[in-house]
Amino acid sequence: MATLADSFLADLDELSDNEADVIVEDDADAENMEEDVDGDLADLETLNYDDLDSVSKLQKTQRYADIIQKVEEALVKGSDMSSHGIVLEDDPEYQLIVDCNALSVDIENEIVIIHNFIRDKYRPKFPELESLVHHPIDYARVVKKIGNEMDVTLVDLEGLLPSAIIMVVSVTASTTSGKPLPEEVLTKTNEACDRALALDSAKKKVLDFVESRMGFIAPNLSAIVGSAVAAKLMGTAGGLTSLAKMPACNVQLLGAKRKNLAGFSTATSQFRVGYVEQTEIFQTTPPSLRMRACRLLAAKSTLAARVDSTRGDPSGNTGRAFREEIRKKIEKWQEPPPAKQPKPLPVPDSEPKKKRGGRRLRKMKERYAITDMRKLANRMQFGIPEESSLGDGLGEGYGMLGQAGSGKLRVSMGQSKLAAKVAKKFKEKNYGSSGATSGLTSSLAFTPVQGIELSNPQAYAHQLGGGTQSTYFSETGTFSKIKRI
Repeated sequence: MATLADSFLADLDELSDNEADVIVEDDADAENMEEDVDGDLADLETLNYDDLDSVSKLQKTQRYADIIQKVEEALVKGSDMSSHGIVLEDDPEYQLIVDCNALSVDIENEIVIIHNFIRDKYRPKFPELESLVHHPIDYARVVKKIGNEMDVTLVDLEGLLPSAIIMVVSVTASTTSGKPLPEEVLTKTNEACDRALALDSAKKKVLDFVESRMGFIAPNLSAIVGSAVAAKLMGTAGGLTSLAKMPACNVQLLGAKRKNLAGFSTATSQFRVGYVEQTEIFQTTPPSLRMRACRLLAAKSTLAARVDSTRGDPSGNTGRAFREEIRKKIEKWQEPPPAKQPKPLPVPDSEPKKKRGGRRLRKMKERYAITDMRKLANRMQFGIPEESSLGDGLGEGYGMLGQAGSGKLRVSMGQSKLAAKVAKKFKEKNYGSSGATSGLTSSLAFTPVQGIELSNPQAYAHQLGGGTQSTYFSETGTFSKIKRI
C-alpha cells in the first residue's frame, strides 16, 4: 500500500513531465516565430525605401495608363451622355466614370505615400516644415521651391502658401537645426515632388471628366451642390454607391483639411467643413449661419445621392426641390423675430364690484390704517436733509419725523375712534354709563340669618366677576324653569 509520501512524489514526477512537454512546445513555437521574423526582415530588406519606384507603383500600372488615356480622349472629344437617356450600368462611359472614381481614391492614397517619402528625405534639412505645412501637395511644392537653400527669406513662396504661413516658415527656418542635404538625396526628393504633382494633375483631369458627366450620373446631387463639388464628393467617397451609404455627418467632412493657423485667431476659420463649403449656397449664407447651412447641405446631399444611386429621378426634379427647400430655410433663419403685439386692456366691468362693507370692514380698515408717524416718515421737507437710522443717509430714512422743532422722533398719538368705543362699552358693561356709583344704591342688605346687614355692593359685584361665572357658576344663581305648553 502506497504511503502519502509516495503519492506526493508521483505527483511531482507528473508535473515535471508536463513542464518538459510545454518547454519543448515553446521551443518549437519560438523557432517558428524566429523563422517568421526572419522572413519579414527579408521582405523589409527587399523593400528599399531609398528607391521611389519601390514605394510608388501606381503610375507604372497598366490600369492607370489606360484610364488616363481614355479620360484625355473623352475630354478632347467632348461627347456627352444626353443621347443615351438614362445611364445604364453596362454603358462603357458609365463604367469609365466608375473606374475614374476608384482611380481618384487610389491617387489620393498614392499621394499620401509619396508625401511620407518626401518628409523622411527632407526632415534632416527642415524638420519643422512638416508641422507647418500639412497638405501633401503644398508640402511638395514648398520643398521643390526651397530645395537646399538655407536662407528661406531669399525664396519666393508667394502663391504657394498664405502670407501668414509664409511668415511663420521664414521665421522658423532662420532658427532651424537642419543641415543641407546631399545631392543624391535632394535629387530623389525633387523626383518624388514631381511625381506627387503629376499625380495631382492626373487627379484633376479625372475630376474634370467626372464633373462634365455629373449632370447625367447624379443629376439630383448636382442640382444641390453643383457639378464640381458633386464630382469631388464622389471621387473622395469612392463612387456614387459609397457616397449614398455614407452618413451625412461624414459627407460634411469629405475633403476637410487640417488647418494650421500659426497662433492666429480661430474666430473666422471654418473647421470641420470639407468640399461643401465650395457650394454656392454655403458662400452666399451669412457667416453666423454657415455651420447650420453646412449640416443642412450635407443631409440633403446624402438623400439626393441615395436617389441617384437607385435611379429614382433621372430628371433631377428631386434635387431642385431639395435646393429650393434649403434656400427657403436659410431665408427663414434670416428673418427678424415677429414684433411684439400690443396686448389690449380687458373690457371694464359695468356692474359694480361686490365689496364687503359694514362695521366689521370699517373696524379692519381702522385697525390697519396708516398711522401719523408713518405718514411723517413717508414725507420729505424741501431743502432739509432727513435723518436716517445709520446716519449720513444710510439705513432707513425718518422723513419729516423730528423736524417739527422739538428734535424728537416721538409723535403724540391721539386715541383712535375704535379704542374710544371699546373703552366706553367696557365702562357701560361694568359700572354703568357714567362710571360712578348710583345714588340709589344702598349698603343695607336683608338676610334671613341676621336680618339687616351692612355690605359693600361694589365688592359683591367684583366678587361675582363677569362672563359665564356671573350666571352659571354663581353661588346665588338658581336654575330657571321653562314651562311647557
